[in-house]
Amino acid sequence: MAKDTPPRWDRRMQQRLARGEAAALGELYDRFASLVHNTAHRVLEDEEAADRITREVFGYVWENPDAYDPRREGSMRSWIARLARSQAVHRLRQLETAAHAERGGGSAEELEQKVRRAAVAARADYIVTSMPAPLRAALELAYFQRRDYRQTAADLGVTEDEARRRLRLGLQLLSTAHSRPLEGSPPPGPGNAP
Repeated sequence: MAKDTPPRWDRRMQQRLARGEAAALGELYDRFASLVHNTAHRVLEDEEAADRITREVFGYVWENPDAYDPRREGSMRSWIARLARSQAVHRLRQLETAAHAERGGGSAEELEQKVRRAAVAARADYIVTSMPAPLRAALELAYFQRRDYRQTAADLGVTEDEARRRLRLGLQLLSTAHSRPLEGSPPPGPGNAP
């Protein structure tokens, strides 16, 4: 398969959406709704707002299946996660700006830091849930259960070198949550049409 060719499922899904197959949207929703909702909830800390973002993202995907460019976006999962994160960050900016104006206090820099922290946290969550299971398991043992690499190796039934490799690679992937610039503009969608 050529390097710039999207995975078969992504390509077929995009074609089905472009043909207007409602069943395709249902399948896409079943597969990625929890990712979108969790991402939005992580940023906004509000169930109703996360529900709204979920509807907006899937509405946008349904109306604009050709906006997905696998050469630019990567997998459809990555594209949908970026849409969710970007829309949620945009909504958080709107809400915080309105609250900031209402309070008449706080600095724009404080507002931007809050938005930035929420975006990084959402990206980190996405990275952890998307990484291969062996890396995720090693990180969970090391950081949530406070195991060192020797205990992690024993719990996973792998060598200590393999446990160190998994932890190192998992941390390298996780470190990209901070290195990616914050999206400056929301994805096209309801209220954000190009």
